[in-house]
Amino acid sequence: MTETDIKRGRIIPVEIESEMKKSFIDYAMSVIVDRALPDVRDGLKPVHRRILYAMHQSGFTPDKAHRKCATTVGDVLGKFHPHGDAAVYETMVRMAQDFSMREILVDGHGNFGSRDGDSPAAMRYTEARLSKIAMLLLEDINKDTVDFKPNFDEHEIEPVVLPAKYPNLLVNGSSGIAVGMATNIPPHNLGEVIDATIALIDDPDMEDDGLLDYIQGPDFPTGAVITGKKGIREAVLTGKGRIVTRAVAQIEEYKKDRFRIVVTELPYQVNNARLVEKIADLVKEKRVEGISDLRDEYSKRGIRIVVELKRDANPNVVLNQLYKHTQMQDYFNVNMLAIIQNDEGKYEPKQINYKQALWYYINHQKDVITRRTKYELDRALARAHILEGYRIALNNLDEVIRIIRQAANESIAKENLQQSFNLSEKQSQAIVDMRLGRLTGLEREKIETEYAETMKKIDYYTGVLHSDELVFGIIKDELRAVKDKFASKRLTTITYDITEIEDEDLIKEEDVVITLTHFGYVKRISSDEYCIQKRGGKGKIGVKTREEDFVETILTTSTHNFLLFFTNKGKVYSMKAYEIPEAGRQAKGMAIVNLLSLEQSEKISAVIPIQEFQEGRYVIFGTKDGIIKKTKLMSYSRIRQNGIIGITLKENDELIDAKLTDGTRDIIMVTRKGLSIRFPEVEVRDMGRASMGVKGIDLNEDDYVIGMSVITGMETLLVVTEKGFGKRTDIEEYRKQSRNGKGILTYRVTERTGRVAGMKLVNDEDDIILISSDGSIIRLECSNISLLGRATQGVTLKRMDEGDHIVDIARVMNEICVIDTEETE
Repeated sequence: MTETDIKRGRIIPVEIESEMKKSFIDYAMSVIVDRALPDVRDGLKPVHRRILYAMHQSGFTPDKAHRKCATTVGDVLGKFHPHGDAAVYETMVRMAQDFSMREILVDGHGNFGSRDGDSPAAMRYTEARLSKIAMLLLEDINKDTVDFKPNFDEHEIEPVVLPAKYPNLLVNGSSGIAVGMATNIPPHNLGEVIDATIALIDDPDMEDDGLLDYIQGPDFPTGAVITGKKGIREAVLTGKGRIVTRAVAQIEEYKKDRFRIVVTELPYQVNNARLVEKIADLVKEKRVEGISDLRDEYSKRGIRIVVELKRDANPNVVLNQLYKHTQMQDYFNVNMLAIIQNDEGKYEPKQINYKQALWYYINHQKDVITRRTKYELDRALARAHILEGYRIALNNLDEVIRIIRQAANESIAKENLQQSFNLSEKQSQAIVDMRLGRLTGLEREKIETEYAETMKKIDYYTGVLHSDELVFGIIKDELRAVKDKFASKRLTTITYDITEIEDEDLIKEEDVVITLTHFGYVKRISSDEYCIQKRGGKGKIGVKTREEDFVETILTTSTHNFLLFFTNKGKVYSMKAYEIPEAGRQAKGMAIVNLLSLEQSEKISAVIPIQEFQEGRYVIFGTKDGIIKKTKLMSYSRIRQNGIIGITLKENDELIDAKLTDGTRDIIMVTRKGLSIRFPEVEVRDMGRASMGVKGIDLNEDDYVIGMSVITGMETLLVVTEKGFGKRTDIEEYRKQSRNGKGILTYRVTERTGRVAGMKLVNDEDDIILISSDGSIIRLECSNISLLGRATQGVTLKRMDEGDHIVDIARVMNEICVIDTEETE
């Protein structure tokens, strides 16, 4: 190096330390972004993406014949991936192995290796094409849905990311080692991941652990068993977790007093041949004793390892030793590291949890749908433009023909058409190119029909581009279509680790009765505490309450079911039935304020037992002022400890009841003065949690709603008055009306009967429990209650003492409760 060279710029002196740092960082980022880590949006590394795109370009689709793998490998190397052919082929082979991928992306034909560790045949012998589900990753790629970039020599372009119609990152997982970092993402069940994605779209504020309601945990293609949920929960919340997996093994007696252990499923990525060798070594080293024979019976039907035991060996002890000393028990260390695009548009690695992974995917799909819609809109606008030109030509056919015939050449004809009818160059070109056959009446009608359909498409595409709600709706519809076509049952089962057993697992599941008093005392009682009595009986003391307190609500449920508590102020709280303290029949129970975070003057208006939260189910709300509202049940699957808003109420209005429904039933509301209205539930549109609802019934002065029910079949309407009178009426006597009507008479209220106190829809097989203000209850068979017309007064159901009155009624289904034959006079 000379001073002259430095002055002339031939040599630039630099600090070797800074140059090494810069060069190493550039190299590291190249390995991280372009080789080792998957993109969070499509779950693919560059080599996977390039293989799939090359096969798509070459037309190696599921409806075509398999093609030599060497062809695909050559295309990938020559166009997109300037690395070794072995690396490309090994990646392609793995995408075709049903024991490596939860959903295979390459449909292979030939020897693609085995779980024994056998190598695949050479690429010149094997054949492959894209799998059907892989086509979903590439669908609409030619509709400007994703960005493209130049390849390594800038002679081709390749996609930066694939459109990906399903969340492939979680479905197939990924593993890779970069410079200074690594990723290890397990595969999951397609149906569960799609359900979680849809739920997150519906409830963006879902807590991170809310995804556990949809994704049980990893679902490995090799099956096996996951022991314990702690690692799964950590992975969902943080993106890191240690998941314990075990082989599926059965202990069989194959001779008298002789047992064997048969292994049929192994943990993910465990080589069964090496496992057998390991067990044999343990026997030779006498680290595991009691084994007399060992066979590997692996075949096309699957894994089968047989471990025969000596006569005096304890099979459970031997099995636990195998779990301890071999890969029959293995560990999957989750480390969710993926490439994301930051706010500056640069790509960088980031540690993510499940919710973040799904949100990045959802935002990617939003971008894909938006870009696809713009592409379709531009095509529709272009087609409408041409069709408008055709319509102008057909409406001025004679003049158009004259202009074309008199023109010296095509260019002059186009210019004259543009000037005469204010057409664009494309329209005039289309008219000049129009065949004479399109001038017939039938063809003209086709043009008008096509134009009308195209304008509808334009309106639809324009609406989608201006509505995030429509975009998310499209995403959900497409995800549901993928689930319906490709979802399969779980292969991996999940069992409890004894150290992770929760309180619920120690609670016996049994039917119970939950009671709630006027002053808010709640308790849990075994369902066989109540007995059937004859109509007109005095009743058995069911709850010993404080002075002036009385039971308001009573229901039957299971100890493991959820209870949704709806308050008069429209809030919703949740807890499990077993969390309510158990008490004797005459105990007053515990104050509900000690269990729920109720506000001052807030009290429970309705309690709904929920076995599981399902799509397609709704909660119907009814208020004292006759307001009705419908909301999806899933909206209440994740309720905070301090409750959430269930319905927004007007001033002085109160929530009186809430019911479960499937969205297709009829609703009936009954007022204190004996009026009722029945209307179809479809007249009440689905609303969000915090909405107010619509009018269900138009109330008369000084009247208010006392009950609401959902009609599910041919029930009868049971109406009970304050003074113990009641009757059943055939539900068919209540004609359907439009929502917000005045209603019809359902009970002839008199001074003798008192105002209406409660209503229920019941069947002959049901029992009914009446609760009076003095705390006494009576249980009656509904079949013994008279069936009378709408406008009658009814019969005596319970003799009332002076000052006593009915405050509530509860329906009890006999198949849930154990019946006591005792009767009380």
